Amino acid sequence: MMERTYPLGNAQQKERHLLAAHTALQGRGKGLKRILPFLGPAFIAAVAYLDPGNFATNITAGSKYGYLLLWVIAASNLMAVLIQSLSAKLGIATGLNLPEVARSRFPKGVSFALWIQSELVIMATDLAEFLGAALGLYLLFDIPMLPAALITAAGSFAILELQRRGYRSLEAGIATMILVVVLAFAFQVVMAKPDIGGVVHGIVTPSFQGVDSVLLAAGILGATVMPHAIYLHSSLTQNRIVGKDDVEKKQIFKLEFIDILIAMFIAGAVNMAMVIVSAATFFKNGLAVEDLEAAYHQFGQLVGPLTAVSFGLGLLIAGLSSASVGTMAGDVVMQGFIRRRINLYLRRAITSIPPLAIILSGIDPTKALVMSQVILSFGIAFALIPLIIFTSDRKLMGGLVNRRITTALGWVIAGIVVSLNLFLIVQTLIA
Repeated sequence: MMERTYPLGNAQQKERHLLAAHTALQGRGKGLKRILPFLGPAFIAAVAYLDPGNFATNITAGSKYGYLLLWVIAASNLMAVLIQSLSAKLGIATGLNLPEVARSRFPKGVSFALWIQSELVIMATDLAEFLGAALGLYLLFDIPMLPAALITAAGSFAILELQRRGYRSLEAGIATMILVVVLAFAFQVVMAKPDIGGVVHGIVTPSFQGVDSVLLAAGILGATVMPHAIYLHSSLTQNRIVGKDDVEKKQIFKLEFIDILIAMFIAGAVNMAMVIVSAATFFKNGLAVEDLEAAYHQFGQLVGPLTAVSFGLGLLIAGLSSASVGTMAGDVVMQGFIRRRINLYLRRAITSIPPLAIILSGIDPTKALVMSQVILSFGIAFALIPLIIFTSDRKLMGGLVNRRITTALGWVIAGIVVSLNLFLIVQTLIA
């Protein structure tokens, strides 16, 4: 079995955590005390659902169509719950992550090709996250984009350093950053004073307004269901708490599923908040805003400077946290598909080069963010389809094998996600 994706930290921390987990599995813990040892992995994976690419698509959706596409986020989040639960379950059942299972089941050439495409997808992810954080610094502190990008790189290195203190420290750090983003957008929603009736109608009433709204819906879905989060989640659960038999593994999965529900609910609520704030501020005033810098300044003019600051802060924190998670995912796919690893800090340094090059070239950051989502869309099928195949294999999964209804839902979701993302790719290329 390959080495764990990131260092486990000091032995005492690990021992305390495992003791608490096994106490819970024996039924001796109650309430939060029973759940707490299993919280964390989904919060790290959920960061991928809050990256700056989501900011770009959600702000555009709200400003152009008001509350119309809120149902797309709700549906995307339900899909994400199933997808991330399959990924977590694979790690728990097999002790392997998705790339490792793929390497063991597919020919060497296929594994190598999957590694190449996954690295390209993660580079696109990293581009969005890096640019988003740099843009946040630029908007908040008027720091030019190039110095802001260098500060972003330093910040992501600092977050990776949390791993040296153990995985619980990393999970706590990421959860704290998510909390900051949640509070930032909660404040914006309160200040924007949205139409509650319109919000509820948008969530429960599936509808479109022309081809452009369908294209934007595909973009929202592409920014929500992230291939690198699928790879990463299985690695976060593969050796974290190991069950000795199928009964214990099922218990572990049930408790990890609570983690998934909480994390995905938070991610979905933040994404909805972005659309709601944009609709209540821009759509209400007849403004179609597709640029994050323009959104920041319009928030300041239409709602107030504190709303603009909270938007910029959310963008900065989301970019920093998701950049670090993207680096971790890159480590997972390399060691899984081709049995190779490079130092995480070296990987972080290498993946900082493309965003810096784009900033130096003068390309509009928001347009670069949108294009990164198209590249991400290309990689979803290569992660999702193998995941469904593997988790449907009884010999591989044992007692955690998918039920028939789960597999059927998985294939329906895969069909929807892949079809919409192909539509997004085609429409973007011919535009």
